[in-house]
Amino acid sequence: MSIAYIFCSDEYLLNKNRQFLEHDFYTDIITFPLSETEKEIEAEIYISVDRVKDNAAKFKSDFSDELYRVIFHGVLHLMGFKDKSSKNKETMRAKENEWLRKFKTALKSN
Repeated sequence: MSIAYIFCSDEYLLNKNRQFLEHDFYTDIITFPLSETEKEIEAEIYISVDRVKDNAAKFKSDFSDELYRVIFHGVLHLMGFKDKSSKNKETMRAKENEWLRKFKTALKSN
């Protein structure tokens, strides 16, 4: 298993979005699954720190909570979760919240 997290700027991730996905907009995360088989997990997950910071302010969330949420979001994509439809977005958000709660609980117990 190998997951590389690349923390970058809005402009860097915008260029990746244009280059690989042909999308011309800012995003907080892009997940690139690189696994050659279903039995292994290999990926690069790019996260815009600028976008995470802006989203934390927009949603009145702590920066660290928003960052962890995005980190979990990338892993959820690797697990097969989608977020294109409203229903899928709802499911994704519920899973992000679940893992964020578990993570924060684990931090408190240590």
